[in-house]
Amino acid sequence: MSKLITIVDDEEDILELLSVNLKKNGYNVITYTNGEDLFKQINKKIPDLMILDIMLPDIDGYDICKKIKSDVRFNNIPIIMLSAKSEETDKIIGLELGADDYVTKPFSPKELVARVKAVLRRNENKNVSKDSFAADGKIKLNKEEFNIIVDGKKIDVTNTEFKLLELLMSKKGFVFSREKILDYIWEDKDIFDRTIDVHIRHLRAKLGKFGNIIKNIHGVGYKIEDK
Repeated sequence: MSKLITIVDDEEDILELLSVNLKKNGYNVITYTNGEDLFKQINKKIPDLMILDIMLPDIDGYDICKKIKSDVRFNNIPIIMLSAKSEETDKIIGLELGADDYVTKPFSPKELVARVKAVLRRNENKNVSKDSFAADGKIKLNKEEFNIIVDGKKIDVTNTEFKLLELLMSKKGFVFSREKILDYIWEDKDIFDRTIDVHIRHLRAKLGKFGNIIKNIHGVGYKIEDK
């Protein structure tokens, strides 16, 4: 069954360009020019992935992303942010809010389709393997339901935070370089190292008293020290 891609952008030429290229690659596409129409219809057709522009006439893309990720009905929808804003701080904001990727305008349609495929592939792979445990079983990574249980309590994490912990827990004690982490989590190889530190900080905070199992190996990367 074809995946459904929802595009939210107020530029008609962008909507047409993306729609044509995504449909050529076998995807179904629904487009919206504003956030209000999106939220009126999203319950009826929940997308497999959303391409979300930041600069919209009513609700900006950051607020839409925040609302999507805070709603249990929709928070597993992967989001690719699309924007003319290319500053590092803009990317950090999008990724911190839970976006899976960030593409700046102008962009290559072929590249964007490739990113869509990569994000969907990562999203599907998250359900393949069994649960993982750390901190003497106090931390459970549930890969089928895509959530984390800490000391018996479910905690809310973004897709990126989940993938980050999934990678670190896949080989406890192994030091993953920053390059390896970026390769695993994001398709954009030009994304900056500082982004990793932001997500690590947030993940540690959400793990509470167990946050210190994530160790920073200075100049190398991060690892899980499961004691």
